[in-house]
Amino acid sequence: MFSTYETMNTTQQNQFRDTANKLLANTFLCRDKKDNKENYYFLMSYKDLFDEFFKILGYEILIDTASGSVMLDGASASNTLKLKRDESVILLILRLLYHEKAKDTSLNDNIVCTVADIHTKYDYLQIKRKLNKTDLVSAIRLLRRYNLIEVTGDVTSSACRIVILPTMLMAIKSEDINDVYQTIMRIASEEGDK
Repeated sequence: MFSTYETMNTTQQNQFRDTANKLLANTFLCRDKKDNKENYYFLMSYKDLFDEFFKILGYEILIDTASGSVMLDGASASNTLKLKRDESVILLILRLLYHEKAKDTSLNDNIVCTVADIHTKYDYLQIKRKLNKTDLVSAIRLLRRYNLIEVTGDVTSSACRIVILPTMLMAIKSEDINDVYQTIMRIASEEGDK
């Protein structure tokens, strides 16, 4: 591993460090996201080196080349992000929206929803506590940080467009979509509405 790293020039070594740090900080990389594209292709070029490096740290790199998504997997309790209730519900809603909207789009199109779509799904769950703007903005910032979505516009506006990135498929896998739906229903029922 170190022999490959030492044969790299300074620019490549810096790119390796930048890509590794981005994966550690964000968990996901998306080829179609502007600020991820260079890191994605660099990782693909030096995949064996990244595999060896992250294996030492107890991680595994999962790649879905069809969607251009990379996920750093190593779910130990100390490295797992604990989501708040509303963050979890919004993540699950976005995954459901991705699933629904993917049926109506071509492979080259982005999956886009609006803040109004999120509110509609949230209201459909009939959760007693309404989704307030502060919680929504916080959740969207968090999901954007992890390269699961991109936002165009003001998040506080119902017309704000949200691009759901294909990394969402790695965060919540297709085979788990029924579990996603059941989890949303369980959270809704815990609120005492159903």
